[in-house]
Amino acid sequence: MDTQFIVSLSLILASFAIYIGIALYNKAKVTSDFYVAGRGVPSVFNGMAIGADWMSAASFIGLAGTVMLLGYDGLAYIMGWTGGYLLLTFLLAPQLRKYGRYTVPEFIGDRFNSHTARIIAAVCTIIISFTYSIGQLSGSGVVIGRLFEVDAKFGTMIGVILIAFYAGFGGMKGVTWTQVAQYIILITAYLVPVIFMSLQITNNPLPWLSYGNVVSQLGEIDRELGISEYFAPFTNGSKWQFLALMFTLMAGTAGLPHVIVRFYTVSTMKAARWSGAWALLFIGLLYLTAPAYAAFSRFILMKNVVGNPIDSLPAWTTSWVNTGKLSIADTNADGILQWPELLINKDIVVMATPEIANLGVFVIGLVAAGAMAAALSTAGGLMIAISSSFAHDIYYRVLNPNATDKTRLKVARWTIIIATVVAGITALDPPGAITQIVAWAFAIASGTFFPALVLGVWWKRANAKGVTWGMVVGLVVTLGYIFAAKYGDFSIAGIIDTGAGIFGAVAALLTNIIVSLVTKAPSQQLQEEVINLRYPEGVVYKDGDVWIQD
Repeated sequence: MDTQFIVSLSLILASFAIYIGIALYNKAKVTSDFYVAGRGVPSVFNGMAIGADWMSAASFIGLAGTVMLLGYDGLAYIMGWTGGYLLLTFLLAPQLRKYGRYTVPEFIGDRFNSHTARIIAAVCTIIISFTYSIGQLSGSGVVIGRLFEVDAKFGTMIGVILIAFYAGFGGMKGVTWTQVAQYIILITAYLVPVIFMSLQITNNPLPWLSYGNVVSQLGEIDRELGISEYFAPFTNGSKWQFLALMFTLMAGTAGLPHVIVRFYTVSTMKAARWSGAWALLFIGLLYLTAPAYAAFSRFILMKNVVGNPIDSLPAWTTSWVNTGKLSIADTNADGILQWPELLINKDIVVMATPEIANLGVFVIGLVAAGAMAAALSTAGGLMIAISSSFAHDIYYRVLNPNATDKTRLKVARWTIIIATVVAGITALDPPGAITQIVAWAFAIASGTFFPALVLGVWWKRANAKGVTWGMVVGLVVTLGYIFAAKYGDFSIAGIIDTGAGIFGAVAALLTNIIVSLVTKAPSQQLQEEVINLRYPEGVVYKDGDVWIQD
């Protein structure tokens, strides 16, 4: 048993012990604990929990790899995901918090006074969260697969068992405080290797300032090798695909049910705004570091690995070939490894880089623990979203309104266990790379919830029929485009499956507006409730006048 295995396993098990301990200490005793952590989470910690919820395996494991392999084109992920947070913090979060519900489907059901809209929103939440969780479980498979040098499928099933336990046991209260710990672990694990690599390559401990020089050198190496330049724009797709992907990720962020529910865990509208501000700072730390991580990884591979004899490659290559995520082929039979002969899966770049850069066993173990923290924190939040959509929005609000607290918690916990197992089975043979699967979840969110929430909060004339048909049309158009682009070689203006959200959002927006205008307007009371959302707490709009409450 090698030292690396023992160190990585010890760090991962120590972090697991922390998460399970926090979940046991914060066990949900009532439904408000389970769904919204009793609405008592301070803004700074809620910002950290949002950061951990947000920085999934796609961000931690997949983002730097995507930027490394796509270069400039990979920046659409960074701009889309951070830009969407601004949309959510300013356009929707405070207003949704003022409405004071547990879930997004509950807001849609009550705002439009429609059980049909509530059920469709609950189904959309389950589809979005389920798709997203496949990416997370696939990510935990990559980490555990490398650790034990086994197929990633075994790793996926271990992740399933852990998530089912702590999300089912602690609910939102347990998940929130677990996510605070997970954020601290994952951001430390992400920053340490980048700072070490920055020192190693440029003698400067600040990667954000030093990686510009490395990018320039990469351009020279690319020209020498005759491959497309690292920072040349639109070499891997059209300009329209770049813009469509960026919009899909932005609008999807503002419509993600498991992130929006985080803003329900604070006490006031002001705290919701501050949570968004803190979250942006905590998320920005990782997102501003990802391009540096990508540049250093590519530089070290180009300098230390490419151009060496294939029979004397470093030991880490064998470990990663065993996971099925790396392949080396001597296509021109010259015995020397060329850049095109190194087929590296974008999902392993962050995990493999500390080994490639020879950063030592502790840093490699720390990155493994951070990657697990990223996958598990998001998966926990997603399972709460699936469980609340079924147990609260469908079971309690529609099927059995007289259910006791005890029965509702039991249904919520069983929903989490079943959803985790089904997602885990799907993740055994994932339909795409982690960032691609996650982009589909964002596309569905931007085609369904983004138009419904924006119009629900900012347009008092939007009605139940409009929002219902808007979500249905948005869902059908988005899913139709994803399947047609992925399996049928179909595209409009070079936009592939990951940019599908732009078509879904436009279709849903138009449907919602047209149907709302040709059908009966909502009641006066519902229209006043919508106007009320725009005012701060303590200010009430009624009968055309604004009142300040004592």
